[in-house]
Amino acid sequence: MFEPAKAPWIRPGVVVHEAAMPVDDLLASFAREVRGRGFSVAGYVQDRQGAELIDLATGETMPMADTTETSAAASRMRKAMRDDADLVVISHFSAMEQAAKGLRAAVDEGVSQGMPVLTSISGGAIQSWLEFAGQDGTIMPPSLNALWRWWGPERLYRDLALGVPDEDVRQVACGQRWIMVEGPHGSGLAYLPRYPKELLPRLPAFAKQSLRELAELSASWDPVEMALGIAAINAHYNRHDLDGQQGNGAHLFSQEKGRVVAIGAFPGLSAVLPNCAVIETDPRPGEYPTVAMDSLLPGCAAAVVNSSTLINRNLPRILRLAQGSRVALVGPSTPMTERLFPYGIEVLGGLVVQDPKGLAAAIKAGAHPRDFGNFGQYRHICRQDPQAAATT
Repeated sequence: MFEPAKAPWIRPGVVVHEAAMPVDDLLASFAREVRGRGFSVAGYVQDRQGAELIDLATGETMPMADTTETSAAASRMRKAMRDDADLVVISHFSAMEQAAKGLRAAVDEGVSQGMPVLTSISGGAIQSWLEFAGQDGTIMPPSLNALWRWWGPERLYRDLALGVPDEDVRQVACGQRWIMVEGPHGSGLAYLPRYPKELLPRLPAFAKQSLRELAELSASWDPVEMALGIAAINAHYNRHDLDGQQGNGAHLFSQEKGRVVAIGAFPGLSAVLPNCAVIETDPRPGEYPTVAMDSLLPGCAAAVVNSSTLINRNLPRILRLAQGSRVALVGPSTPMTERLFPYGIEVLGGLVVQDPKGLAAAIKAGAHPRDFGNFGQYRHICRQDPQAAATT
């Protein structure tokens, strides 16, 4: 088994705001959302009156009369580094800067390793941040959208796995190009980048693990284990009773007047998006190679992305390149969960399996994606009010 992927490197972040803006509310909202997804969060914010500090790890409050911001920042930064927290929020940069002086060696080491520290500063004092962080810091406007961009789509894999419970696995079925995991409430598919002959003898052991344990394989660098992890993730989110609209949702971009890019062709693409630019690993005449993503995605009106990019780990890069554009993730391997929306995806189109026994047999016999509809339905879900979300 390959070692799991380490947490993606992230620059220290600062939210620049007007002096009177209640920026602590924004930081607290983001931190609570991240914590609610299962990530470990450390640090604090001030309440609106400035009378209390709110500990973001526990929710407990502490009167400002009992401490100072500098001592609160120092203790929480020290604990966050000891516990390897996923997110550290220090309400105000002035307190963080003073605390960092007493923890200089530890802070320098943490920053170099991508310690995910987030703070805030008023616009008039931004030079102090530049002197502290230099080119290693990220400056952001006060919006949730900016905070999610800073957090980064590289974290979506762990985010997905954190939402999968410790439930029994009913079966794991494997063919030459697809793998299926069935859980108590749904079944999930994933595309296999190669024939998994080394995986086949291990299938009985994998079937004895929990759905959560299999989902954690999405952190593996081994592409076959990665596919198994994504299939387990989909087995949780793509429930039999999922309420979504029929179809994969690509048609929602058919009226776009700007450039539409498709990463990976899929059945019926030309009928739904007749003038889109298609990018393929092995391009046919009229299609583009994968290196064209750097030129075609930035500034595009919309991008329809095949879910195989989730398995080959190209999806985070695609979301970075298509930032600000409408994005749909479609295909049998798509996890149908709102957890993905903050990472820049508007439409999720995937397969909801209704006949797992039949699909398992078909996969083992070498069925193709066009056959999967015989055992379930392609459905899609959409982020609510995408225009509002983009400016929040």
